[in-house]
Formats: sequence, structure tokens, C-alpha cells
Amino acid sequence: MNHALWQSVLGEIELTVSHATFTTWFKNTELIECSDTGVVILVPNIFAKKQFEVKFNNQIKEVLIKNGASVNQITYVINTSTKNNRQNRETTVASKSTTADDLLPTNRSSQGNNSNSPAPVGGLNPRYTFDNFIVGSSNDLAYTASRAVAANPGTKYNPIYLYGGVGLGKTHLMQAIGNEILHNDPQKRVVYISSETFVNEFLDHIRFKKKGFSEKYRNVDVLIVDDMQFIAGKEKTQEEFFHTFNHLHQNNKQIIISSDKPPKSIPTLTERLRSRFEMGMAIDIQLPDFETRCAILNIKASLSGINLGRDTVEYLATNIKTNIRELEGALNRLLAYAEMRGVEPDISTAEGLLGNIRHSRPQHISSKQIIDRTAKHFQLDVSEICSEKRDKHIVVPRQIAMYLLRSELHLSFPKIANELGRKDHTTAIHSIEKIEKAIKLDFMIREQVASIREKLYA
Repeated sequence: MNHALWQSVLGEIELTVSHATFTTWFKNTELIECSDTGVVILVPNIFAKKQFEVKFNNQIKEVLIKNGASVNQITYVINTSTKNNRQNRETTVASKSTTADDLLPTNRSSQGNNSNSPAPVGGLNPRYTFDNFIVGSSNDLAYTASRAVAANPGTKYNPIYLYGGVGLGKTHLMQAIGNEILHNDPQKRVVYISSETFVNEFLDHIRFKKKGFSEKYRNVDVLIVDDMQFIAGKEKTQEEFFHTFNHLHQNNKQIIISSDKPPKSIPTLTERLRSRFEMGMAIDIQLPDFETRCAILNIKASLSGINLGRDTVEYLATNIKTNIRELEGALNRLLAYAEMRGVEPDISTAEGLLGNIRHSRPQHISSKQIIDRTAKHFQLDVSEICSEKRDKHIVVPRQIAMYLLRSELHLSFPKIANELGRKDHTTAIHSIEKIEKAIKLDFMIREQVASIREKLYA
């Protein structure tokens, strides 16, 4: 009964919050008690517990009552099985290095040939897990695919190829896959390296006749390679990686790759490597949306024991859109300043300390600016975008303009339709949904939207 009640509650809440908010906070929850003595809800971690207590408690109470429950008090309890599993995993991995915060070294010699000894862990940071990865509309496809890979390494999405700009979470996701695989099977041999490390070790192998290079990367169960774009143009290294890739793939070993761009857009990448990178699943990780940025700020602040006010969170999330690292950097500056000066990290402190982050951005972006900039990007006249023409080279820019009016100005669908000379607002709904899907799957659309947005704030 509790399960059916909670599913009804979640169904109603999902209709009132964004997809990112629902996925981040509500998805992995459970109603374990609902009686006259109180309601008990199971949540995955301390961050979710704080968020429910501060932000969602009243909403949950209202929906529970609406569905016939008697609610006097709601208690949020952390799922200890999840917590203990994570702690055990981190303890296991951390025990292989001096501290949990350090990157773990590859150490095969200490393992010997004993098949019962733990598998070597190369380069993984135990702090990168799925539990502390913030999921939003910008990365939900990559997250879902990564979970699938971690559950079935070597059989699904092999290779998995994650691409996107700096500071968007590629490294976090890749290492989360590795850590999860090790949690499920500690005997797995997992190695994480950067392509630069692979290049340098290969050069040392050639110059100094060092032995064991090929075996080091071919005798693993999971190979994770970060920043693959740096291998471009290095023909001998690409050839070596090609053979390594083939050996692992033919033996159903998992390959995980990241880059700043899709395989087809990496210059001087050999065709045979490009085709192999594309044979699994290539996924674009985009800039985090507003609600994902807010969630990241709330969780990072919670880690420091700080509960930021909503206006402060929204100020930071509104003015820092480029990447997660810049967002975290701004938050760290704010918290450090507030601690040193003994003041509250509120919006006035944030504005005083970080006011320069918006110096190059216009105070207000108008509908006209968005439409003008979109038309200019596609070398069209504004009159063409606002016309009734259905030519593809006009329809797509028009749909992108509608998407930007929605994402940047949060205009209503009727207002968006009116701005583009449309009478029926269902056209705006269809156009926006189409672009939302396209930017997840189509790199060119993703780049065009990002370019226009960047110019709006230039």
C-alpha cells in the first residue's frame, strides 16, 4: 500500500517540477511508513535529506494529504544500505593508496600472481561515484548509459564515448563507471589514464626500449582514457592504441573514452580509429541547465555545512553558465570569504564579492536580441524567420529561436509564438521539444545553440 501511495505522490510531483529536479531528488526515494504516528520517507543521502527538509517538505505533505494520507509529521531517513555500500566501496578503493583524496596509483607488482588478491586499481579517485553526480537534462542520457555500462561492462555500449566542453562532468562519470564496476566485482582490473599519459608512456617504450607497455593496457578488464583529442596527429601512437582497442574489444573488455568533441570532429584522427570510436555509443554532455546548476550549488554548500538562501543560489546559477568548475569556484570563493570575515554567505555578499562575473553580460536580453542574433548566425533576415516559409534552412533557425526564447527568457508558449509571428502556440511547443531532443543527439544543433547563446552574453 505504501508503494502504491508513494507512486501516486511521485506521479503528481513529477508534473509540477522539472525533469532535472525530479531525477536529482525524487527518483530514488521510498515511502516506508505511513501511519498515525507519522510518515517516514527513505532518501539516498544526506544531501537529499537536507533538501527535502528545507525545500520539498510542504509540497510532499500537501500531496500526501491529497491522496488520502494522514500526515502529522514527516521524517526523512537515509538509506543505510546505499550509504554503507558506498562507504565500503570507498574504503576498499582508498585502502590501496595513502589517502582517499589522492589519485590511486597502478601497482601490479604488489599483487603478484595470486588470483585471490584484489585487482589493481589504476588512477581512480574514490570520490567520483554515481551517488554524488548531479543529474539534469544536460547529462541524463550520459548518466543513464554510464549506469548501464557499469552494470554490464563489455557487453553494452562498448566503447562508450563521452564528449563535451571543459568542466561538464566527463571525468566524474567515467571514473564513476570504474568505481561502480569495482564495487560490483573487486577482482576486475580497471585502469584510468589520460591520453597524454598513454602517449608519453608509448614514447618512452619506443625511445628506451621499455618492456611491458602493450601488456599493461591489454591485460585489463576496463580501460578508461580521458581527453582522447590529444592523440590526434600522432600516427604511431594511434596505431598502437588501435591494436590495444581491437584486443580489448575482441575479448569483450570495456573501453571508456572522453573527448572535447565527437570522433568525426577530431582533426587528423585516423579513419579506422574514428569508426571504432563510433561503433559503440557517443554521447554529448551539454552545459548544465539552470536547475542543475542550482542543485550543484545546494549540494556543494551542504558539504560545507552551509544552507544557502534560495536567492543566493539563483544569483550564482543565473550568472555563471559556462561550466561546473567555474560555478564551484565562485561558490568556494563566497564560502571562504564569508568564513574569514565572519559574515553570512548571502546574496549581498555574493554580489559584492562576485559582481564582476556579470560585467560583460547585458543586464537584460530581449526577445528581439535573441531573434536578431539567431537570424544573423544563420545568415538570414529577421523577416524570414518570422515569416510563414517552411524551407528547412529557415524552419530549424526558427525552432532554435523559439527554444532560446524559452530557455533564456522563460517566456510562455503563446508569447513565443507571437514573437515569431505565429498564431498557434502549439507550434512553439513542438519546436521547443524538437530542439530539446536534438541538442542531446545532434552535435551540430548543440554547437549552433551554444554559439548563439554565447554571443548573446558576449
